[in-house]
Amino acid sequence: MNLLELSLIENGGLLMWPIMAVSLISFIIVLERALFLHRGQIRPVEFIAGIKNLLEKRRLIEALTVCEDTPGPVGAVVKAGLLNYDQTESRIRGVMQSAALVEIPDLERRIGTLAALARICPLLGLLGTVIGLMKAFFNLQAEGAYAHMGILAGGLGEALISTAAGLSVAIVVHLAHHFLNGRVRALVHDMEWVGNDLLQYLLRELPEEEVEEGADHEAGVGQRSVG
Repeated sequence: MNLLELSLIENGGLLMWPIMAVSLISFIIVLERALFLHRGQIRPVEFIAGIKNLLEKRRLIEALTVCEDTPGPVGAVVKAGLLNYDQTESRIRGVMQSAALVEIPDLERRIGTLAALARICPLLGLLGTVIGLMKAFFNLQAEGAYAHMGILAGGLGEALISTAAGLSVAIVVHLAHHFLNGRVRALVHDMEWVGNDLLQYLLRELPEEEVEEGADHEAGVGQRSVG
């Protein structure tokens, strides 16, 4: 932090420190959420194609393993559907929706806090403006006839600096909030698309006896290997 930044913080008054704290907390939240959502972003078309390929080869257990090893919510939704592949359409749809409902709160965690911080920053800047103006007028009143423009300029400068700082932080945090919301919507869309595609495949394209035989085959191989 250079001398100019330190001077701005000092001249902005006491409210500059809460504004700086809000900006630091917001930066930490944005960084953590961006990394978390990035890890959960996969290529849904390639992922579901690989799952279908394993099911066609009667490798249900291997498909479940791929789902467990896949980061993010899409794998969890597909795993829930595969575990209930032999159920009715409403049952399969229900378990996948339940899995999605479990994953969505993790995706949206702390994003609401970020929105609250973005709303707080302008209010802190406005409070700093009011305090700066009050200080300027109190100083003028104390000086009386001997008052000069420097006294008024100091209070007005504090008011303007705190306002500018609050608005600047709020703008950046709002943009970050919009970006993270877009990432969450993209992941939710991927869950919905992959879940619907898997449901149609299980009900209309994959013969039920093939999956059952595949599961029995995998189980038998596991028992022979253990024995």
